[in-house]
Amino acid sequence: MSREQKAVDRARKAFLTGRSKSLEYRITQLKNLLRFVRERQNEITEGLKKDLGRSEGGTLYETLGLESEINLAVKYLKEWAAPRPVSKSMMTISDQVYIQPEPLGVVLVIGAWNYPWAVTIGPLIGAIAAGNAAVIKPSEVSSHTSKVMEDFLPLYLDKELYPVVTGGLTETQELLKQRFDHIFYTGNGTVAKIIMEAAAKHLTPTTLELGGKSPCYIDNNCDLAIACRRIAWGKYSNCGQTCIAPDYILCDPSMQDRVIEEIKKNIKDFYTEDPQKCLDYGHIINHRHFRRLMALLEGSTVAVGGENDESLCYIGPTVLRDVKPDAKVMQEEIFGPLLPILTVSSADEAIKFINQREKPLALYIFTSDNKLIKRMIAETSSGGVVANDCLMHFSVSSLPFGGVGNSGMGHYHGKYGFDNLSHLRGCLIKQLKMEGVNKMRYPPHTADKLGWARFFILKHVDFGSLGRMVLLALMAVFVAVILQRYFTD
Repeated sequence: MSREQKAVDRARKAFLTGRSKSLEYRITQLKNLLRFVRERQNEITEGLKKDLGRSEGGTLYETLGLESEINLAVKYLKEWAAPRPVSKSMMTISDQVYIQPEPLGVVLVIGAWNYPWAVTIGPLIGAIAAGNAAVIKPSEVSSHTSKVMEDFLPLYLDKELYPVVTGGLTETQELLKQRFDHIFYTGNGTVAKIIMEAAAKHLTPTTLELGGKSPCYIDNNCDLAIACRRIAWGKYSNCGQTCIAPDYILCDPSMQDRVIEEIKKNIKDFYTEDPQKCLDYGHIINHRHFRRLMALLEGSTVAVGGENDESLCYIGPTVLRDVKPDAKVMQEEIFGPLLPILTVSSADEAIKFINQREKPLALYIFTSDNKLIKRMIAETSSGGVVANDCLMHFSVSSLPFGGVGNSGMGHYHGKYGFDNLSHLRGCLIKQLKMEGVNKMRYPPHTADKLGWARFFILKHVDFGSLGRMVLLALMAVFVAVILQRYFTD
């Protein structure tokens, strides 16, 4: 039996003990996870520095988001896990009708390397809150962070319920041979297809958090200085290695030079004259991705930046001008510090350009025209939309985060993560009484029975305690009439 199979089997056996279903146990595990994030901040910071050149401040922003998610889950878990009443028809007015969230079982969480804590531990929070066991597979690309997870998470969490399995392609393939109750993957579309194929063998549901080319439309009617400042921050954070980073800019030809100058100014403000020496800039994850990004520059005109050093996996913040739709940089998600600018003559053309391509993970709109914002939301499709800012929707736990189409399926954060990793079980509790009412559904079927059935089934009610008493009284009258006129023997 492989190491991966043993981990899954132990997690399954631990889940079947029932201990992860206890709300108190879930809360304890969540609090332990919070303690891990706070007590192991030095190890977390050091790992991200080695993997991505991330500064301590940049690391704190990532882990602060996790602390917020954990605190939210602890605060509202009892509410999320409680039975959820639903509206009734007249046929079920005297019954208990509700939704009961229940754990799915054993979840596989496969994380990514760009924000390895947010996209690995984030789904784990939802898995724990929902009462599941979870096998955690951090990305081998961010190897130092993966080691921190492997070494320290078992010291804080139930190591049988939440094992960490490290390794590369071979280990991941072995994990995918096992049977899970849900697979949560963050990464790229190519690997996602492999995961879906493996999941299909067991009819395992999947959540796929992918990416895509997230457009950024700048309208003539906006404060360009502020817009470009926010775009520069969103694009070059983490050296551009962000799944929801603005992938390219769409703007009027008359604005292109001003956009370039404003972004250039903000690059200097954020990362100094020499970003390579700036602690807040970072570097490309590895040489393979460095070479991929440099190849994307072919055929495009560099307006800002372009400096690079392969030995250090460094590519400076770069802006490309007059980019054509068929340029190499427009054929795949960039996932790096290259920002192409394409010109469009109008919002109509921008909408058409966006809709001709795969649905992105995020859509960014910069304008002071609220009607245009609503129009772009109505006439395009994307995982999320942000007007007049970048990235910030990821930090709002009351919003579902996820993609659509090629940018992914499923969602998480806050209650949405809890629901995504729960089975929302429909429950109907009747009593062995009032059998006379049921005669309308039993053969022989007559016109009179169908008439009453139509009323009782199609009439939906939504009421409070006072309304419930009134409607129960009305129902009693109806039942009496029915019994007297149609169903007496």
